[in-house]
Amino acid sequence: MRVRPIHAWLLAAATIVLGSAQAAINYGEALQKSIYFYEAQQAGKLPAWNRVEWRGDSTPWDGADNGVDLTGGWFDAGDHVKFGFPMAATATMLAWGVVEYPQAYELSGQMAHIRNNLRFVADYFINAHPEPNVLYGQVGVGADDHAWWGPAEVVHLSPRAASNRPSFAISPSCPGSDLAGETAAAMAAISMVFRDSDPAYADTLLTHAKQLYDFAWTYRGKYSDCITDAQSFYNSWSGYNDELVWSAIWLYRATGDTFYLDRAEADYANLNTEPQSTVKSYKWTHAWDDKGYGSYVLLAKLTGKAQYRADAERWLDYWTTGYNGQRVSYTPGGLAQLDSWGALRYASNTAFIALVYSDWLKQADPSNPRAQIYYDFALSQINYALGENPNGIPYQIGMAPNGPKNPHHRTAHGSWADSIQIPEQSRHLLIGALVGGPSSGDAYTDDRGDYVMNEVATDYNAGFTGAVARLYLDFGGNPIPDSQFPPKEQRDLEFYVEAKTNASGPRFIEIAAQVHNHSAWPARTGGELKFRYFLDLTAEFAAGYTASDITVSTAYSQATSVSGLLPWNTAEDIYYVEVSFAGQDIIPAGQSASRREVQFRMSLPTNSNAAEWDNSADPSWDAYTNAYKPAPRIALYSDGVLVWGSEPGGAASSSSSSSSSSVSSSSSSVSSSSSSSSSSSSVSSSSSSSSSVSSSSSSSSSSVSSSSSSSSSTGGSGACAVDYVIANDWGSGFQVNVTVRNLSSQPIDGWTLTWNLGAGESFAGGWNASFSTSGSQVTASNPAGHWNGRLAANGGTASFGFQANNSQPPANVATAFTLNGVACGGAASSSSASSSSSVSSSSSSSVSSSSSSVSSSSSSVSSSSSSSSSSSSSSSAGGSALSCTPGNADRWNGGFVLNNYTVTNTGTSTVTGWSVSLGFDRSVSVTNSWGIAFATTSGTTLNGTNVSWNGTLAPGQSVTFGMQGSTSGTIAVPSCTAN
Repeated sequence: MRVRPIHAWLLAAATIVLGSAQAAINYGEALQKSIYFYEAQQAGKLPAWNRVEWRGDSTPWDGADNGVDLTGGWFDAGDHVKFGFPMAATATMLAWGVVEYPQAYELSGQMAHIRNNLRFVADYFINAHPEPNVLYGQVGVGADDHAWWGPAEVVHLSPRAASNRPSFAISPSCPGSDLAGETAAAMAAISMVFRDSDPAYADTLLTHAKQLYDFAWTYRGKYSDCITDAQSFYNSWSGYNDELVWSAIWLYRATGDTFYLDRAEADYANLNTEPQSTVKSYKWTHAWDDKGYGSYVLLAKLTGKAQYRADAERWLDYWTTGYNGQRVSYTPGGLAQLDSWGALRYASNTAFIALVYSDWLKQADPSNPRAQIYYDFALSQINYALGENPNGIPYQIGMAPNGPKNPHHRTAHGSWADSIQIPEQSRHLLIGALVGGPSSGDAYTDDRGDYVMNEVATDYNAGFTGAVARLYLDFGGNPIPDSQFPPKEQRDLEFYVEAKTNASGPRFIEIAAQVHNHSAWPARTGGELKFRYFLDLTAEFAAGYTASDITVSTAYSQATSVSGLLPWNTAEDIYYVEVSFAGQDIIPAGQSASRREVQFRMSLPTNSNAAEWDNSADPSWDAYTNAYKPAPRIALYSDGVLVWGSEPGGAASSSSSSSSSSVSSSSSSVSSSSSSSSSSSSVSSSSSSSSSVSSSSSSSSSSVSSSSSSSSSTGGSGACAVDYVIANDWGSGFQVNVTVRNLSSQPIDGWTLTWNLGAGESFAGGWNASFSTSGSQVTASNPAGHWNGRLAANGGTASFGFQANNSQPPANVATAFTLNGVACGGAASSSSASSSSSVSSSSSSSVSSSSSSVSSSSSSVSSSSSSSSSSSSSSSAGGSALSCTPGNADRWNGGFVLNNYTVTNTGTSTVTGWSVSLGFDRSVSVTNSWGIAFATTSGTTLNGTNVSWNGTLAPGQSVTFGMQGSTSGTIAVPSCTAN
């Protein structure tokens, strides 16, 4: 810890108790990160220079309700409202720091960054000022916005009222002198930052500033009396006289026109005073509402007049040595704590202005001891914020590992569930933000729910930024090189599929699957999401059936479409069902909004009771039970790019690859009763032995293609090749899809593949294989009994995938592949999903695929959703032969959804027909249901029976059902009894 001289006045004022020893404070890094925080607050379309990897474009329609473009600017705090008054106050304070200490920004390499951020907000002010006497001062409704907890990128799509973002303006008939005056001050101050580098832009800003000042001075009124929604959040408590003085001062500084200085001095008499006194206010401080304190200091600097000096020093004395026996409260650790909410914000604002006044006073009155007192005060407050406090915690996020990590900030939290508690830890580090700090004394807890201690806001960092810039000139400190800042984040799971067995029988399997969007880098809709469930029909074909004999139907579907059976690799009897959510916004905006469910059944004809359905070899089968679990064998695509799971056996590579060989396949026309399952797709795939097949269906078709760009490298004596496809690379990590190919003339039963990762890369988990690691070497083997354990001769393949962390991006091509201990002959091929580049080993020969045209046709089979597997020896349910297990329940005040309630045949004989009784703790009404027919649709007890397709349950077989309903208040999870 750096040792500072402690003046007698400070020792008398408070006992200083510092935390554990730490390295010298790096003011250059603190400045760099404080500026960076404003990029995390940007709204609208993000500029190319925005460095925050987890932020994306947002609120694209702001201002559209009034025909103006209000899409830019800053979100106020951890919410998504754009409050123009504190936004302008923040911009003025930030620009003031640059005007006073430009050399600090130049020497630290931060001038370009601060100019970028100031220009971004100034452009918003220009758009918000479409007419001389009109200024838009707010976008969004505070209460509606604060009632929803989710990321900024999807707020406009939120199912909650937060998506409603009206814009509000002041005008001559509804004035706001404080808002117009502060915005004028901001634009004048920012014009000074650009005066030398872009004089034309500076002139534009000054034109707006002058118009806004005239508007503010001519049409008097408090903006919060016009934009009334602001009253609960940023009410103009101090009135507007302070902004009239403040804006005139800044226009004088920017123009040199004494008209504005004269106006400022004339209006100075109207500034607030202490209650029942003629003494100018001194017991608060400069903040988003009251600009009187900054006006004292700037007028003292500009004129040197005794009145302004006296007002400035009375205020700063109150914060330091005390005035007239009174002084601001201090914590035992030395924080000047004006208020428990946002204490560091007030201390930092005061510290910055104290530094400005101290620097001037040293020149104007060198013998005045106040210059050193004010300087030492400012130094102590900023150092307290940066870690010299009893807790040893820097309250600027990202400055040390023990600093805050869970600020009250929706987008940084990254919740997909509209919940401040989910997930427990914030997914992003809000680097640079200054939290509110200790709420009482020096006590602090890093708790997202405690907004008093952990609120962050644009105005919290405003004075702090200027203060650390000034201290950088005295103490230095190196910012992190731009090439290394900001650090890459380690990403977690964003898109995935969960699955379970919904029902099963001797002639069918019914899968329930949920697609989840937990995206946060950035939060997004995910584009057109679809998944493919792959089947191996070898056993069914051996029993004499064809693909056209198998029907696909849906019990419950939130999908846009569920296809019939589609060919993938007919040579190996691999087919798939494609479930599409095209046109739907699946967004991380709530439990229901972030997921979609579909229940789809694949059935053999019901003209036999023989147990001939065998899904054990299906590439997408993973021993699903009646409970949901992650399903990495189901392939999930976003806009055609594989984002989760894997495709079977290399018969087709990732759809993100760049070149494809066109393959047409022919399949039978399959009709399904479900309107969502009638579409068919023409699929092209590339493999070592490709087939040209044409596919037809009685319904509409959509084109889906998958292709490959990777070249194979053959393996000398090992006679093997590996396709190593980097499907996704996000810097700090990447996802790889791997296909191993047997090029020998003998089949391989049971395989083990080893390879070496690149420098800085570490294995983080995988799927469709068993893994072990030793240093940089990774070993993958087929799991015992797994469907991909056999590699057929002359090109047989197996596929799996994994993720890895990376400290030295980008991802590298892996090396030293061996299959069952024999080298594959050098580096494997590699293709990146982002670049679709192909790399092949120079020591390996290229293997090309031959394609032959094969046509297959079959008859059209029509099926109805009412068809189900049945048994001639069925019996009625009796006694304890049936059980009902409650599933998951989404409940809210006035409504609920019950999903995955499960009826199971626990007896020894087949059941035909079941019924259940649901018991609620208050009266409810059914609004929708699936998998069940209710005989009673309202009351505290609801009775329901099976529907036509799910009434027959073999021993051990289960079915699920669900419902949506309405009620008063919030229900408890209802009981379920099966009969």
